[in-house]
Amino acid sequence: MSIGILLVTGGRTHQEGYGAAFQADPRARLIAVSDEPGVDERRAALNQRLADELRIPYIRDLGEALRRDGIQAASICTEHHRQGRLSIRCAEAGKHLYVDKPLAGSLDEARRLERIVREKKLLTQMFTQVTAAPARKARRLLERGQVGDLRAIHHDLLFAKGFSAGLPLVPRKETAAPAPDQFLVPEAKREMFNIAVYSLALFRWITGRKAFRSVAAHTANYFFDTNKKHGMEDFGAMLVGLDGGITATVAAGRTGWRSHPGSGHHRIRLFGSRGSAIVDAFAGHAEITSDQQSNWRVPPKNPDDPMGFWSSSDQRKTGGPEWWLPAPPAKSDQSHFLDCLEKNREPEVTVPDGVRILEVLFAAYRSAAEKRTVALG
Repeated sequence: MSIGILLVTGGRTHQEGYGAAFQADPRARLIAVSDEPGVDERRAALNQRLADELRIPYIRDLGEALRRDGIQAASICTEHHRQGRLSIRCAEAGKHLYVDKPLAGSLDEARRLERIVREKKLLTQMFTQVTAAPARKARRLLERGQVGDLRAIHHDLLFAKGFSAGLPLVPRKETAAPAPDQFLVPEAKREMFNIAVYSLALFRWITGRKAFRSVAAHTANYFFDTNKKHGMEDFGAMLVGLDGGITATVAAGRTGWRSHPGSGHHRIRLFGSRGSAIVDAFAGHAEITSDQQSNWRVPPKNPDDPMGFWSSSDQRKTGGPEWWLPAPPAKSDQSHFLDCLEKNREPEVTVPDGVRILEVLFAAYRSAAEKRTVALG
């Protein structure tokens, strides 16, 4: 079976990894990279760069690309303020969708996309970490009844990338209400938006899509002067209520290269009627701490990607102790999507799931700005 994939937007996005993963699966056939006409020269050059790396054409007009024969699905990974409208265009053309997280920069666009994919009966998947080993292990613990009925869940997800500045602890005043109008610049991201989305997807998936009912949130600037300069939080915390009386909490953010020898803290804590459990993505390791000078080196700052957001920057720590990372998944998230297309089966995290998650994220910013718990649903 050959599944034709159109990549919407190119380099300096996570499409770098998504495109490579699709190309590595023998069932996928990459047709082209495309984008909406009129993008700026930098974006057009980055689109062309990825097309050249993958040895496929770059079609500058998305409308023209969508009229090409042999395209069954589109992988959409644009800047967030564009992602909703480009996903809508692909859905209107009847293409199945693989969409980067979070789903869109606008709830109105996300809800319109949801209506279209339901009407056209399209298969859709939003990228998350539920196909990775820690999430799967946590779910198995629940399914086997090892903690009993789930009462609460906590998720720490902190990315150890970027050059931290040791900011003074000044309370942050969140102004993004009802929602942010900017999510990303080359040197900063709204990190609660970009990272807590994984936690919310985990909560919805692990509970069998229980509805979110309330959220209380706080945003902060602890680590990066660039985030503070652009008014974007580098850390966020949430308290979320779900149906069934389940309480969920999140600590999410970006903490700097030196905060962790690997990629960052990633822990899931489950609390149930019979007991509790911790799933640590980096559990199988030993640490030795001393006051001796270390030869651990962070990568030199890349002016095109100073925070190490994109894989093409190839920014890695060097000279440190051996750090054994978890084995990569046997199957990529993109191959899981191809499984669903091949078997005409609903993916585990869909566009409707992404809309419910986006509703929580935007309510969380309102909560942080207004310093109150926000009801959902």
